[in-house]
Amino acid sequence: MILACGEALIDMLPRQTAAGEDAFAPYAGGAVFNTAIALGRLGAPAGFFCGISRDFLGQILRDKLSESGVNSSACVISDRPCTVAFVKLVDGQATYAFYDENTAGRMLTEADLPATDAQALFFGGISLVAEPCGSAYEAFMLREAPTRVTMIDPNVRPGFITDPAAYRARIDRMLAAADIIKLSDEDL
Repeated sequence: MILACGEALIDMLPRQTAAGEDAFAPYAGGAVFNTAIALGRLGAPAGFFCGISRDFLGQILRDKLSESGVNSSACVISDRPCTVAFVKLVDGQATYAFYDENTAGRMLTEADLPATDAQALFFGGISLVAEPCGSAYEAFMLREAPTRVTMIDPNVRPGFITDPAAYRARIDRMLAAADIIKLSDEDL
């Protein structure tokens, strides 16, 4: 199994109602979540590890994992709220307003790390920036890297980084431990 480790969130995408009013519609998302969904839809044995809310938005995420054949047994389900990202489109370019304080995903800690028999682990996205989840994902990768394949895709979002030095240090340690690294021009 490939275990994808990182954020799951609700993207609130702009839409218009039947009456022509501006509105937002919830869609399951997050870079690492989307990777898990793609793996599951391709028929690969896939799992997902993240903190997910017990609320109705978290249920959207859990349903999408189930529909896509992704094992979510490693997820930590909590009463904390779900991370939400409102999306604004201008000339086809998306900008985001994230609401992530004290959410189920962000408040994941090292105490939540699962035992795993996955053959490979994938890490990335904004979950590597925020605390305490960033430290938890790093600890998980460093714990598992000696015995299984690990991959990282930082998918850097500069506007989300509040402590650039700490973030760079974490990414450097994770890159050094990774077997597979995916970087885009924007990540560099």
